[in-house]
Amino acid sequence: MQMLDNTNALIIDMDGVLWHGSKPLPGLQEFFKTINTLDISFILATNNASQTAGQYLAKLANMGITVGIDQILTSGMATAHYLSEHYTPDSTRIFVVGEDGATEPLRQKGFTLTGLYEPNADIVVCGKDSTLTWDKLATASINISTGAQFIGTNADTTLPTERGVTLGNGAILKALETATGISPTVIGKPEPIFYQQAMALLGSKPEHTVAIGDRLETDILGAVRTGIRSLMVLTGISNTNDLANSPYQPTWVLPDLNAITQALIAAKSQQQQ
Repeated sequence: MQMLDNTNALIIDMDGVLWHGSKPLPGLQEFFKTINTLDISFILATNNASQTAGQYLAKLANMGITVGIDQILTSGMATAHYLSEHYTPDSTRIFVVGEDGATEPLRQKGFTLTGLYEPNADIVVCGKDSTLTWDKLATASINISTGAQFIGTNADTTLPTERGVTLGNGAILKALETATGISPTVIGKPEPIFYQQAMALLGSKPEHTVAIGDRLETDILGAVRTGIRSLMVLTGISNTNDLANSPYQPTWVLPDLNAITQALIAAKSQQQQ
């Protein structure tokens, strides 16, 4: 099978694929130069809901990469979009465990956000939160236990950073699930909702779209569930041992961004012959 054949659109994960924390991975600038030169459409799609699209733009700019705000999709943005399709924003109250990346998209959609220990939230949204406190967890658990819908932006249990692998939002979801006995509805990968939203933004067909990620249980499983091809890169969470024991597999596996760049160039050259 030709590597990355018939690929017109990419859905690219960020943490573990483009960088570790604030440290860009080797080949980052050449990768973006190549996909722009080859005129391949892309969405940078992350399960991490802690930062806003604008914050990601600034982070990329600090690494020498310029993209448009319409090329960013976070699980916080996907969650706000999903909820706006299923609830009436101006009459729905939401308590958020999370940072600006979770709260800003909800405010932009017109939802009312409640504060600590305010009762009667209709929904509790939980995203990665580096400002997590006991009071936030207590408020969330009280509201979930009294009937609020429990929504998780994503269920990643870990997060690769420049200091090493640390806990992700999935660990917070587990704490709330343990306290309330109620499981969350998850919007981010591996749920197809996330990739379907990305393809809608791209205007791409499944057969022309490839998801690039570093994590089997989210990036790759999400692609499998959505019916699109996937490429796993070995610079993040999952490794070859994980692949050997997985019941589902990526379409391709490559070691790093430099290898992806070369594969894209080769695929375009083959297409033009």
